[in-house]
Amino acid sequence: MGRFGDLARRLRFLGVVIVGLFLYGIGGYMIMGFGLIDAAYMTTLAVTTAGFNPVRTLDGVEQVFTITIAIFGVSIFIAILTVIGGALADRRFAISSRRRRMQKRINTLRNHFIVCAYGRVGRTAAREFEADGAPFVVVDQLEELEEQMIRDGVNHIIGDPSSEAVLRSAGIERAKGLVCAMDSDAVNVFITLVARSINESIFIVARASEATAADRLYKAGADRVVSPYVTSGRQMAMHAQRPRVVDYLDVSTMDAPGMRLDEIQVEAGSSLTGSTLNELAPDIVVLAVRRSNREILANPDPRLRVEVGDLLMVLGDEKALRTVEE
Repeated sequence: MGRFGDLARRLRFLGVVIVGLFLYGIGGYMIMGFGLIDAAYMTTLAVTTAGFNPVRTLDGVEQVFTITIAIFGVSIFIAILTVIGGALADRRFAISSRRRRMQKRINTLRNHFIVCAYGRVGRTAAREFEADGAPFVVVDQLEELEEQMIRDGVNHIIGDPSSEAVLRSAGIERAKGLVCAMDSDAVNVFITLVARSINESIFIVARASEATAADRLYKAGADRVVSPYVTSGRQMAMHAQRPRVVDYLDVSTMDAPGMRLDEIQVEAGSSLTGSTLNELAPDIVVLAVRRSNREILANPDPRLRVEVGDLLMVLGDEKALRTVEE
C-alpha cells in the first residue's frame, strides 16, 4: 500500500501542477487582451503541443509567454511518464523478487504434492493438504489468482501446468503426488502424460469432467480418476440411504476432530516389519491389509505380522498415526 500510496500522491501533485499551468496560461493570455475562450484555446494548444494555430498574430512578448507554457507542458508530461514508468518498473521488480523467493522455497520441498489449477476443486484439495500438514505447490497460469494464493499462504507458481518446464519448477521429479484439477479433460490428459514421463513413481489423481475421459486419463498414466459430478451424486445418494456409514468413513464430520482414516505403506527397512497388528499402537484400528500380492485381508487377525509391501488401512488418533508413520 505504501508504494501505491506514494504513486497516488505524486500523480495528485502533478494534477495540481497541470491545473495551475492552465490557470497561469489563461490568466496570462487574458492580461494580454485575449478573451476567456481564446485564452483557454491558446493555453490548450501550448500545453498539449498538438499543433499551433493562434487566433491572431502574436507579438514578441506573447510568443515568449507561449514558449514558457509549452516548455512547462512538455516537462509535466515527461514527469508523468517518469512517475508511471517508475511505478510499473517497481511493481515488476517486486513481483519478480517475490517469485524468486517463492521458487527458492519450492526448491527445498521433497515428497510434496502438486495441485494443477486453483479453481474450486484445486482450492479444496489444497485445503485438505494444508489440514493434513502435507507440503504442496499450486500451479496456475492465471495471474489474477496470485494475490489470492498469497493471502491463502500457499506455495505457488504462475505458469502453464501443462508445460514441462513449469512442472519441473514445481519439483515434479521430487514430488509424491499430482492432482490434475484443470477444467479441460484434454489438458489433464496432457499433464498426466508429461508428469508420468518425468516421474514414473508419482501418484497421479486426475479430474474428469466427462465420464468418457476416464479411460483416456488412465491410459495416459493416472492412478485415480475422479469425476466431481459422478462422485457428488453417489455421495448424496449414500448420505440419503446410509448416513451413518458415510459419517464413519468420513471421520472429519464426526465429533472426533482428532480421528482420521489413513493408509500406511510398509517399505523395506520399516520398523513396522515383523510387528503384529495389535503391537502398532493402542489407539489404532487396522481395518484391512493389502498384501504385496494384491490379496486384501478385511478385518485382519490382530496377530497378523506386518510384511514389507503391505498397505495398512487404519483408523485412529492423528497423533498415534503420525507416530506409526514415522
